[in-house]
Amino acid sequence: MKLFDGGRAPNPRRVRVFLAEKGMEIPLVAVDMGAMEHRQQAVASRNPLQRLPVLELDDGTILTESIAICRYFEELQPDPALFGKGALGKALVEMWQRRVELNLFHAVAQAFRHIHPAMKEWEVPQIPEWGEANKPKALAFLQLLDTELADREFVAGDNFSVADITGMIAVDFMKPARIAVPEDCGNVLRWHKAVSGRPSARA
Repeated sequence: MKLFDGGRAPNPRRVRVFLAEKGMEIPLVAVDMGAMEHRQQAVASRNPLQRLPVLELDDGTILTESIAICRYFEELQPDPALFGKGALGKALVEMWQRRVELNLFHAVAQAFRHIHPAMKEWEVPQIPEWGEANKPKALAFLQLLDTELADREFVAGDNFSVADITGMIAVDFMKPARIAVPEDCGNVLRWHKAVSGRPSARA
C-alpha cells in the first residue's frame, strides 16, 4: 500500500501523526500541494475531489478522507486504541472528534482558505467576509474546550485519541489563519503544549 501525502497540510498531517502514534510505517508518495500537484493525474485519477491524503491498498482499493483512513489503520492495529475502547469510550471519542472537527478544525480552515492571499487560486470564490466570520466561531469553541479540559488531560477523556490529533493540528493551523489562542484559555494552552510534546507531533 502507499499513502499520497501533502506535507504540512492539516489533513495529511492528521494521518501521519496517527500512524506515528501506532508505530506504523507506510510508504509515502510526496505530493507538492504548493505546485498544485494534487490536481494532476496521479491524485485526480484516484480521488476526483483532488484532495489529500489518498491511501491506495495493494489490491488497488482507494481510501480518501483522513478520518476514514485512520479508522482503517485502527482496525488493522487496534493498540493503542485511538478511537476509544468499549461502547462508551468509542462514543466519547467519536463525539469529541466530531465536535473538534466541525467547530474548530473546519472554522480555522475556512478562515485560512478565505483570507490568506496564497489560497486565492484554491478557494474560488474567495470570500474574506466568510473567513472573518469563522474566526469568532473557532474562538468560542476554544472557550468551551478550555472549560472541558479543566478536569481531564485529553479532549475525550483520560487517554490520548484521534480527537487530540485533530485538535492539536487545528490549533497549529491557527497561526497561518491569523488566529491566536486567547490567553485566558490556560487549559487549552496546557493541553496543546503536552500533546505537541509527543514524538508523533513531529510526523
